[in-house]
Amino acid sequence: MLPRIQAFFDTATSTASYLVSDPATRTAAIIDPVLDYEPKAAKISTASADAILAAAADQNLKIAYVLETHAHADHLSAADHIRRRTGAKVAIGAEIVRVQETFAGLFETEVKPAGGDFDLLLKDGQVLTLGDLSVRVMHTPGHTPACVTYLIGDAAFVGDTLFMPDYGTARADFPGGDAAALYRSIHKILKLPPQTRVFVGHDYLPTGRRDFRWETTVAAERAQNVHAHEGVSEADFVALRRARDATLAPPTLILPSLQVNIRAGALPAPSAKGRVFLKLPVTVA
Repeated sequence: MLPRIQAFFDTATSTASYLVSDPATRTAAIIDPVLDYEPKAAKISTASADAILAAAADQNLKIAYVLETHAHADHLSAADHIRRRTGAKVAIGAEIVRVQETFAGLFETEVKPAGGDFDLLLKDGQVLTLGDLSVRVMHTPGHTPACVTYLIGDAAFVGDTLFMPDYGTARADFPGGDAAALYRSIHKILKLPPQTRVFVGHDYLPTGRRDFRWETTVAAERAQNVHAHEGVSEADFVALRRARDATLAPPTLILPSLQVNIRAGALPAPSAKGRVFLKLPVTVA
């Protein structure tokens, strides 16, 4: 049986979130939901996540999981909001503990021991049950140490590991990132059956294209990915990725995002006066 997949695209962060459901049992998962954040006003809202929840309610779906492909650096996660609204379990790759070790200290924020902010820490090859469907976890590090791909029916949800073929691949210069590991992870995905549908985590419009896209296939990635098509060697990919990464600025929302996302989308506890603060570590040159 194949899953029913609905995409929700957030133009503010160029993020694709997914509502994936089993048609037989109406059991569903939400992958990479976005918590809306306006950086100039430091204002948070839940409109994007609530639109997914409304779509699920319209179809009488039961949300069993929020599946995070990694701790995002470009948007805040709505995982905790959805968990509180639905009782869904929040799952992420088990290597999230490495990411937490790096960034909890930077932001001087508390995280629960052993990844306890998340309900499930998933290992390579682990299988979750989604109604009559199975969700198989593939560890695909490189962009971050904790990145995973979710395989559901004929679909692969690859997060930031691969983008649309005409845009290429994810950066690998964040702490714990590794271009060589990214190359090997990409090739794990490219070894899937060629007809496998690939759903990416973002679409940043390349020159010459105006319409946002988030679905492709393994066959198209093998043949057309501008960074990692068949015939590109690991050495060439690593050289390309490192040169490209050296030109990239940090994501606009990296500082608010990471301190929230290492806590499964939960905001810091309010102050004694009831206000919530996100921290801005300052580097003095």
